[in-house]
Amino acid sequence: METVMEDEEMKWREVVLPSLIPVVGEPELEREKGDRRRGRDILIAVDHGPNSKHAFDWALVHLCRLADTIHLLHAVTSVTNQVIYDASQALMENLAVEAFQVSMVKSVARIVEGDPGKAICQEAARIKPAAVVMGTRGRSLFQSVLQGSVSEYCFHNCKSAPVIIVPGKDAGEESVI
Repeated sequence: METVMEDEEMKWREVVLPSLIPVVGEPELEREKGDRRRGRDILIAVDHGPNSKHAFDWALVHLCRLADTIHLLHAVTSVTNQVIYDASQALMENLAVEAFQVSMVKSVARIVEGDPGKAICQEAARIKPAAVVMGTRGRSLFQSVLQGSVSEYCFHNCKSAPVIIVPGKDAGEESVI
């Protein structure tokens, strides 16, 4: 068994989200003083699959509130490959616009390079979110035991936030509505 170094520096690139989303000032309430937090940080791991989109939709409907900030995270093999980066950036832009339209939440996006499970856990340790939301790939129990599972890895190794694993689209649309 190989020793895993958790303190490795990961490569990443910020995603500049579209300017279509209006800039909304922080809500000012009379009772808010000092460094009181206004909303939660929620980390959503996304990819190009339908189960990831289903988990994103679930988080918008069931978890997000008005003052929250969604941190979209996509793990790729190489952040220097421009084709992969452009496709990931287009995905992040679409999701950010949808998040604002559906739940009126602010979005921040980041594309990281490396193993998805480790990248998600490291990003969760950096952000300290209220929750980490991710979908399942839709593999059978036998396949996930043989090949491993990103959601299972995060479930066991993410120590800075609770992990919410949303069942795949096969579970039906009842979970989103």
